[in-house]
Amino acid sequence: MPSPDEFTAHLGLQPLPVEGGRWAQSWRDETASAIYYLLAPPETSAPHRLDRLEIYAHHAGAPVRMLLLFPGGRVSRPVLGPDVAAGQRPQVVVPAGVWQASVSTGEWSLVGTVVVPPYTDDSVEFRSAAALAAEWPDATEDLAPWLR
Repeated sequence: MPSPDEFTAHLGLQPLPVEGGRWAQSWRDETASAIYYLLAPPETSAPHRLDRLEIYAHHAGAPVRMLLLFPGGRVSRPVLGPDVAAGQRPQVVVPAGVWQASVSTGEWSLVGTVVVPPYTDDSVEFRSAAALAAEWPDATEDLAPWLR
């Protein structure tokens, strides 16, 4: 299995300054876009939401703990990974308008995402974990990695 540095070199991954982690676009057309996304602690995927659908798929490494905050107060905590018997899912769909954040549960995780319609810089919004915790108090503990 390649190391995070080997994935970075072979896939041309670059730092993702605002969100965290490393990424590279792997495909794009007028209907959708796809990226590779690598998280290696202490990197995390900062709380953000898109105004469009995003589909995550686990590719390699440790599972990814995700936090999804839905309008109306619902909280979901899927784990993106290969061990379906343990409740992990190899694919997680994040609907448009749902706040999301994620962390690797191990030394590193490589995932892919597909965004429909294609990602644009104006399709994403970031928000502080403190503001999200105020609105979703049941998720305060989950937001701890971003409350520091």
